[in-house]
Order: sequence, then C-alpha cells, then structure tokens
Amino acid sequence: MNRSKAQPLIALLLSDLKRARRHGGQSLLPLVFLFSVVAMIPLGIGPGPNLLQAIAPGMIWVAALLSGLLALDGLFKSDFDDGTLEQWWVGDQPVIRLVLVRLGSHWLITALPVIVLTPVAAQMLYLPNAALGLLMLTLLIGTPILSLVGGLASALTLGTRQGGALLGLLIFPLIVPVLIFSTGAVSAFLDGLPVRPYLLLLVALLVLALSLVPLATAAALRLNIE
Repeated sequence: MNRSKAQPLIALLLSDLKRARRHGGQSLLPLVFLFSVVAMIPLGIGPGPNLLQAIAPGMIWVAALLSGLLALDGLFKSDFDDGTLEQWWVGDQPVIRLVLVRLGSHWLITALPVIVLTPVAAQMLYLPNAALGLLMLTLLIGTPILSLVGGLASALTLGTRQGGALLGLLIFPLIVPVLIFSTGAVSAFLDGLPVRPYLLLLVALLVLALSLVPLATAAALRLNIE
C-alpha cells in the first residue's frame, strides 16, 4: 500500500483516537472496570490468596470484556447519524480497510489499557509472575476477537432502537469460546498441564475472525445505509 492510499486510514485512526481523548472519561472506563473488578470481588469472596489466584485470569478477562462492550453501541453510530458512513462507499478506499481501522481503534482504546495494567492487577490478585506472561499473551490474542465480533454486532444493530440490549445477546454466545480457551490456558499452566492446545485454538479463532468478520461487518453496514 502506497503512502497516498494509507493516508485516509491513518486519518481515520487519528480521528478516532482524538475523539476518545476529548471524551476523557470514556477512555478511562477500561481502567475503572479493571480495578473495580480487582478491588471489589475480593471483598465479596474473601482475601484468600489461593482463591484469588485461581480466579484472577477470569476476573481480568471479565474486566477486558466489559470495557470493550461499553464503546460498542456508538462504534458506527455517529458516522451513521451524520452521513459520514455513506461516504465510505464513494471513496477510493476499500470499506473493509476502513472497518478494520475502526475496529483497531476500538481495540487500542478499550483493550490495550487493560493489557498494559494487567501486571498491576495480577499482583493484586496473587497471580504468580510465571503465569503473567501467558495471561497477557491470551489477552493480546483474544481481545482483538472481542473487538471484531463486537464490531459485527454493532453493525447489525445499528439501525435498531434497542441496539444496546441486542448487543449483549449477539456477542456473548460468540465470545464464550474465547473466554474459555483464554482462562483455561492460564489455569492449565498453573496446574502444570500443556497450554499449547488452548493457544492454538485462540489463534485459530483470531484467524477465522480476521478472515470473515470484516466482510460481514461491511455487508451489515451497507444494509443499514441502503
């Protein structure tokens, strides 16, 4: 891809990041969810290190999931409302690339902060340092799948009045395997079992999502503007 063709994609990414920075509270929500989960759940179940260590991967993954869900309802809505979305089909840039950039910006805003501060959360939950790298690896592989699936669900519900409620119904069945394989990998590591099968399944899901979801998302957006 030459520089002139890449400029619209870079401009879209920078625009999304600037919009998130202007809405500073929205950009901090992922971290709020992460540390709310880490701080409040131990208050309810007790501070036992062994128990917290066992549920640490699931708690951090729940925080990553919730933070990603928050921004999905408005992922394409502002562009749909002001007519910008229609311009995606009259430019010389493939719509699939624009979709990937939008989903990439969603990942940068919602998932990356959680991944960066996962070591701090893991220490608070007594997760062994040896398992931290694996947990972060599962987040790096799995959270893009959440953004991709969430983008598709957002596109499918774009023209509905109760899109927020439908988002959860569409997303949760699709992301359950990601949660199972990700937390299962860390649990297997802690139990001394092989983790490679879990990671291979995660990578397979990511490749499948990258291959199919952008096409489906572009098609769903096209249906909403016709």
